Amino acid sequence: MFRKKKRDDDDPFDGFFEEFSRIDEIMEELMKNMFSNKGRIEMGKPYVYGFSMKSGPNGKPVINEFGNVKLGDRPTVSNEREPLVDVTETEKEVIITAELPGVSKGDIDLDVAEDSLEISVDTEKKGYHKVVSLPDKVKTDDVNASYNNGILEVKLKKEKASKKEGKKVKIK
Repeated sequence: MFRKKKRDDDDPFDGFFEEFSRIDEIMEELMKNMFSNKGRIEMGKPYVYGFSMKSGPNGKPVINEFGNVKLGDRPTVSNEREPLVDVTETEKEVIITAELPGVSKGDIDLDVAEDSLEISVDTEKKGYHKVVSLPDKVKTDDVNASYNNGILEVKLKKEKASKKEGKKVKIK
């Protein structure tokens, strides 16, 4: 198991090693349950569990889980898979990239709200579902989506924040 060295000063990796410990515990629990009656998974049914990790705005790690295995007291396997999704933003737009292999673009349903994007695919062979929380409010009528080689890219224009006029304050 990964351990963090103690330091007196502010460490930019503070919390980083705790996330590795959490991942280690999750994987240990999965392996333990997989070979017991508690975690029996239907034979012949594929199961996927994974995660991506990146640095968040405050410098702390952000872990995004994906797949069709849901952890808990008893791991469950769903027919729908949660796709691997990455959210990036520029000054003017929010870009969502999702891995949706094995489907055609006509199978993908997108539902855009000011603060979220719902991605759904429901076919006989594949099923995906994910609700993505957006970092900023977006225009729901200005969406550009493309799908190529199993990768969905959705570009959403940000709502322009109304600038409030400041008030001058005299220091006494």
